[in-house]
Amino acid sequence: MTLRDITDKIAKAEKNAGRDAGAVSLIAVSKVQPNARVQAVLEEGHRVFGENKVQEAAGKWPDFRTQYDGIELHLIGPLQTNKARQAMELADSIHTLDRLKLANTLARLAQELGRCPDLFIQVNTGEEEQKAGVMPLEADGFISECRALDLPVHGLMCIPPVDEEASLHFALLAKIAARNGLQGLSMGMSSDFEKAIALGATHIRVGSAIFGDRVPT
Repeated sequence: MTLRDITDKIAKAEKNAGRDAGAVSLIAVSKVQPNARVQAVLEEGHRVFGENKVQEAAGKWPDFRTQYDGIELHLIGPLQTNKARQAMELADSIHTLDRLKLANTLARLAQELGRCPDLFIQVNTGEEEQKAGVMPLEADGFISECRALDLPVHGLMCIPPVDEEASLHFALLAKIAARNGLQGLSMGMSSDFEKAIALGATHIRVGSAIFGDRVPT
């Protein structure tokens, strides 16, 4: 599958859902991908990318930004508080705000740096013990706490359980976002992004379908 195949599928899903063309942002997940593959996608004109680890992002994107204008970098993996400053300096958006300690750290750094990336709160819609994210019943309160810290909460993010119907989780995330007046919905990956678009996704995260299988380092 090519980048063009994915963008065509997105356009079709937007149309089928009665949404405006271009309503959905495609985050090309470039984690653990060789620079040559990433550069090939940049050469095709794509500019929105996602990384899981701050260290990998730091080793890749400053150089690419000197070569290509308009790059938009999203951090989509778990974020340790000791990596928060570097994350905020690198990223345009962080999708994994999931605890008050991290929120407090981001708020402090935002004051120091004079800027803050757009933030998505990760919701553990499947209530899985091994997965990060606030529990659905705690989401409203956590959103309020983050807003009280003057953080730019743009939306919510989820990763549905692999063995459950993804649409149920996308619908739950959309419901939580709507009642809290949030517009951003980061949901949907290679296997289910069309369902996510039908349920209101504004950002979808697609990796292997664009780049090919990951190459572990």
